[in-house]
Amino acid sequence: MPPRHRLSIAVCLLLLAACAGTPQRGAPRAGAAPGKPDDAAAALYARLDRDSKRYLDGLAAARAGDTARAQSEMKAALDDLRAAATACAGLPQCDSQRFITGFDGLLRQGIGDRADQEAQAEPPPGEAAEAGEGSPVVAALPELGRSVTLLKGRELGEILALNGPVKAALETWLTQYRPNLMDAYENYQYMRHLMWPEYEKAGLPEALLFGMLAKESGGKVHAVSRSGASGPLQFMYATGLRFGLGTVDGFDQRFDPKLAARANAAYVNEQLAIFNNNLELVLGAYNGGEGAMQRRAGRGEGALSFWDPQVYFGVSQETREYVPMVLAAAWLFLHPERYNLEFPRIAERPGRITLKQPASIAELTVCLGQAGGARDGWFRTLRNLNPQLDPQRQEPAGAALAVPEVLEKAYQRDCVAGRWQQLAAELHAAVVPAPPPVALARPAEIKPKAPKTRTYVVRRGDTLASIARRSGCATVRDIAAMNGLRAPHYAIKPGQTLKLPGC
Repeated sequence: MPPRHRLSIAVCLLLLAACAGTPQRGAPRAGAAPGKPDDAAAALYARLDRDSKRYLDGLAAARAGDTARAQSEMKAALDDLRAAATACAGLPQCDSQRFITGFDGLLRQGIGDRADQEAQAEPPPGEAAEAGEGSPVVAALPELGRSVTLLKGRELGEILALNGPVKAALETWLTQYRPNLMDAYENYQYMRHLMWPEYEKAGLPEALLFGMLAKESGGKVHAVSRSGASGPLQFMYATGLRFGLGTVDGFDQRFDPKLAARANAAYVNEQLAIFNNNLELVLGAYNGGEGAMQRRAGRGEGALSFWDPQVYFGVSQETREYVPMVLAAAWLFLHPERYNLEFPRIAERPGRITLKQPASIAELTVCLGQAGGARDGWFRTLRNLNPQLDPQRQEPAGAALAVPEVLEKAYQRDCVAGRWQQLAAELHAAVVPAPPPVALARPAEIKPKAPKTRTYVVRRGDTLASIARRSGCATVRDIAAMNGLRAPHYAIKPGQTLKLPGC
């Protein structure tokens, strides 16, 4: 590849890293296109298309030997792309991901051609090398910038070309887990305004956030694993505390999508520093524990690759499956069109409603029905956006609930009064009969008297699931019922005395 091409690729990488690390969005910056916000974003997308074509024309001229024209066209295209990407970062309606994907496409045009690869030679002193593990361009990116190139540049492309586990994970997502992937994408889109800014501020790529969310919980905020990992990104209680996720007013903050994304980004940052920006080792540590991963792979520059047999076959089967599944989901998030995959289009703009009369999330779900084209209704989305609320408990009139913007008018139309509001209230007021008293039960229905109850004092790091396992005969629901703990949080705190059923 001629030196000029190498320099252009280096510029693309730097632009990509800058786009991934843009500051918080606010008022449009200088250089943003004029007019209405949506029109301004469309104008920027058109510039992206024009500049991409101009860059490719310059690359074709370079391959034909017309160096002067190639230099002029490629430089002009990249200069304008940089300006357009900067303007997009300051425009709330503009999707910076489109620019990152555009840079990715241009980068691949520069390094994917066989003729280019055969023409490569050692670059002159001071010239940028090709993107890769030893590239000074990649090394010079801001902290964690290499994780962006890992997901969007040549490294992940090589993994997909050479690595069986990731290719097998792609097939899994595209076959039996395809419905899970689509549900995760839809759930994420409604929470994107809460989660993505936390990753963006940390300099991490959005695709990584989606990959972890898809594998951990499928975007279900109230997910709880058998081991007690909780929330959309499945934090264990002790790890959550370490990254600022505590219990406030009885609410476990692991279930808050915004705070969980912030804690997850902090964890990834910390572990990337420990494992010398090796993303696969970080993912393995997130799933199987950082201590175990350090013992297997080491740390710093001397750390082994996750794919080294000593590491790969030394971790659990769960971790061997987890890492490629996250990478594959991230890759599909970036390039669905390459795999005959089409994600649903979601109007993810956030909104808010103020209750005109008392209502629960369950009642709102009934009266909203499938408004806005929601095939599965709105129960999951309303719970995800209001994780601190019990879905069966009525909230008072005047309470504010976060909802997708598309539901603001639907609430006023169907949930304030009328047949659907009345139906929702009627169903919610239904009473399930309680079992009859023992005195009225038939002899065959009278069960032996239960053993006497025991007590247990909660220790730091305990979860209801771990206490139930240690008890030997109780379930989480048994203990929750005896102590008046509400699902799904089952909030407990150190020093609290719990009643346990006798065995």
